Amino acid sequence: MDDLPDTDRAHGTVLGVKVRDPFGQTWRVSRRWVPWRRRLKGAIELMPDLPTGDDPISMVILVIMLVLFAPVIVVVLLSGVELLLVLLVVPFAALGRVIFGQQWTIEARRGWRPWWEAKAGTWGQSGQAIRDVATAIERGTLPPATIEGRGD
Repeated sequence: MDDLPDTDRAHGTVLGVKVRDPFGQTWRVSRRWVPWRRRLKGAIELMPDLPTGDDPISMVILVIMLVLFAPVIVVVLLSGVELLLVLLVVPFAALGRVIFGQQWTIEARRGWRPWWEAKAGTWGQSGQAIRDVATAIERGTLPPATIEGRGD
C-alpha cells in the first residue's frame, strides 16, 4: 500500500492511498474534497494543432478549423473555469465539513476512472475507511461499481 503524495505523515492522517489488486490493476482510494465529481477531464488532449503561416490559404484553413473546433475550444475553456471554481470552493467545502459535521465521501478509482463511492463519516472515520478499502482491494475483494457508466 503506497501513500499518495497528499498523505500527511506528520499528523498520521491518510488523505489517499494507491494500491494494486491481485490482477495488477492500480486503484486509488481517497476522500472527495468537493461535493461534485469533475467531469471534463482530458479536454486539452482534444485540441488540434492549428496551421500557421502568412499566406491566404493558411488563413482560410485556420478560419475553417476554428469554426469546426469551436466546440472543443469551448470545452477547454469550461474546464479551466471549473478548475478555478474548484480551487475557490475547496477551502470553504473543507471548512464547512469540519464546522457542520458533514460526512466525507470516499471514492475508489480504478486507474483514474471513478469506480466506487460511499459516505464514510468524520475525518478520522473516513481515514480508517480509506485504509480498510485499500487493504480489501489488495486482498482481491474489489468494491462494486457504484458510479453509473463505470462498471465495465
